Amino acid sequence: MSLARALLVSLRPHQWTKNLVVLAPLGFSKHLFDPDAALRAVAAFAVFCVLSGAVYVVNDLADVERDRLHPLKRTRPIASGALEASVARAFAGLLLLGGLAAAWALGRGFLLCVLGYLALNLAYTLRFKDVVILDVLAIAIGFVLRAVSGALAIQVVFSDWLLVCTILLALFLALAKRRHELVLLGDAAGHRRALAEYSPYLLDQMIAVVTASCLTAYAFYTLAPETVEKYRTDRLAFTIPFVIYGIFRYLYLVHRREQGGSPSDVLLADRPLLLAVAAWALAVVAIVYTAPGVPVPRGQ
Repeated sequence: MSLARALLVSLRPHQWTKNLVVLAPLGFSKHLFDPDAALRAVAAFAVFCVLSGAVYVVNDLADVERDRLHPLKRTRPIASGALEASVARAFAGLLLLGGLAAAWALGRGFLLCVLGYLALNLAYTLRFKDVVILDVLAIAIGFVLRAVSGALAIQVVFSDWLLVCTILLALFLALAKRRHELVLLGDAAGHRRALAEYSPYLLDQMIAVVTASCLTAYAFYTLAPETVEKYRTDRLAFTIPFVIYGIFRYLYLVHRREQGGSPSDVLLADRPLLLAVAAWALAVVAIVYTAPGVPVPRGQ
């Protein structure tokens, strides 16, 4: 593996789909076709791709010994020896400096949220990933910070309902990932201490609670009086079947196909799931942008 390829792979670009959450406020605030807002949202997405890539490099540096014992993670550039630790550290430092400079250009609020995201990931790398329950909560809060950052970047207020839906969906994905890891690894304690505290039954119970909560929260959001007033329509409820199918399809892949270790890989590899997500997004755009509601005022 060449140095350039090793550096690129260490950023895990296939995981950047997680950062699409940053673009959610752009669509739901009815500023999707506002050139200035769209440009700032895309810039915020790019910042998170750079910074999340740096976080992955730092995490791989911290976990290099454990990754070498993992059947899948041992092929990562640092764990496999394709990328020297000293080069990886310098690369991560450059990414962090560049990403923070770009975040500062997008505004103080966005920068503070980004710093919170980095602090959370540092805490996760050093401590939270080894603490049962707190490990998945940290991952979920990271998604919420992405969503809030997207709203701050374009200077709009993000719905509390969507923040609730975001953290619940992120918890669903994180718990499904833990279940996949637990089933895949024989000696869970040898790879991650928190993983040894879970069991498939316990994770299935947690996933069931979060799944029901996520579907209920999204249904309530689409029919909430403030949502209907904002968009002047209750047709967002028509998108509920796409959400139900997407979550059920993901559960099917986790339980019957033994997938779920990487939500990004599952999304990109499973055509029915990808089509469901695309159909949901198109339906939301069609409903939100054909309804007579007005855009959320910017600058709040």
